[in-house]
Amino acid sequence: MNNAEISERDLNVLWHPCTQMKDHETIPLIPIARGEGVYLHDFDGNRYIDAISSWWVNIFGHCNPYIGQKVKEQLDTLEHVILAGFTHEAVVKLSERLVRLAPDGLTRCFYADNGSSAIEVALKMSYHSHRNNGIERPLFVSLSDSYHGETLGALSVGDVALYKETYEPLLIRSVQTPSPADQSAEAALEAAKAFEQLLMQRGGEISALIVEPLIQGAGGMRMYHPLFLSETKRLCEIYGVHFIADEILVGFGRTGSMFACEQAGITPDFLILSKALTGGYLPLSVVLTTEAVYGSFYCEYDPVRSFLHSHSYTGNALACAAANATLDIFETENIIEKNRVLIALIADELKYFEPMERVKEVRQCGMIAAIELKGFEPSQRIGLKIHRHCLDNGVLVRPLGSVIYVMTPYVITPEEMKQVFHAIKEALEAVSIDI
Repeated sequence: MNNAEISERDLNVLWHPCTQMKDHETIPLIPIARGEGVYLHDFDGNRYIDAISSWWVNIFGHCNPYIGQKVKEQLDTLEHVILAGFTHEAVVKLSERLVRLAPDGLTRCFYADNGSSAIEVALKMSYHSHRNNGIERPLFVSLSDSYHGETLGALSVGDVALYKETYEPLLIRSVQTPSPADQSAEAALEAAKAFEQLLMQRGGEISALIVEPLIQGAGGMRMYHPLFLSETKRLCEIYGVHFIADEILVGFGRTGSMFACEQAGITPDFLILSKALTGGYLPLSVVLTTEAVYGSFYCEYDPVRSFLHSHSYTGNALACAAANATLDIFETENIIEKNRVLIALIADELKYFEPMERVKEVRQCGMIAAIELKGFEPSQRIGLKIHRHCLDNGVLVRPLGSVIYVMTPYVITPEEMKQVFHAIKEALEAVSIDI
């Protein structure tokens, strides 16, 4: 078996996500035969450092022996059971641990299959909770340049035209408030004032504010100061608006703390987790919420008041086993503290890019780095060119337009991290010459 054979079979039957398939008439697929640690190996003997954690999910390496063993053990006991009227030890244990880890006051866990589905849960739960309390609040607020997923509710509260514009007639009601312009405290306060103005005008209509704490992922890895979170949470409390923290990307140590909300000292009304929750092994997401929200649905059976929302694989036992194993690694290996060495190394590597003519801005928040380029038209597809140059140097990056980002598994070594940035340096030099 080789790359060409697998690619030919693939292109006869598959439609890949977030891809214009015609590109593959000239751009080869990269079939992966196996993964090990930070590396992905293809069928032709090449290997690539997975510098984007396979779409931001993998934190402890591919084929992690501990997580794999725990999933195998669960496989011999229970693979799945309906979570309506039934339960199992893995989901109970995971829920207890998440409640202990999360900001104080988040006491209830509701599971779904993936990040977008969890966003849908939080949006419906917020609106329905207000309704159960006798208030109609049909409007949601999100930040400019935000992204929360591809299902229709999640798409509705995003603000990336590339994903959203085509489907506008299908979407639920939402408005956007400006995101902070940069990572300064001043920008955070300015954006919070803009949100306050919106609340003064339409606060009675608004069910919830939904934010990606500290980092706006698919919107271009925009980053902002924690003060914005504390100020907007304070305003939400004044106006009776729910605060939804979408930590699908930033949870589990990506920003330098277990959860990004910790850096602002806030407890959201809803905390949404997925991606790294299972270490990148299996689909699973969870919405943590408060006793106040939970209590607004708690009653003698009433189909109008009850939260009749479900997914077939809710609380899947295998996924919960992977998530429990992931939390074991955090507990036993002091991951958050260990990552500080890598965070400092990333900061040092980014200094090289700051004076470059084609670089607009360099940003970092914890384990996530972004290099935003300038002077390139979308038609030049600079991100694709960077991607291909880096692959030639054994590194997988997948820029968001003109924003190159690095989000590696935590098991990467300092030498491997330097290799990632070296590949980006070479790619930038090559494309600058080409252009």
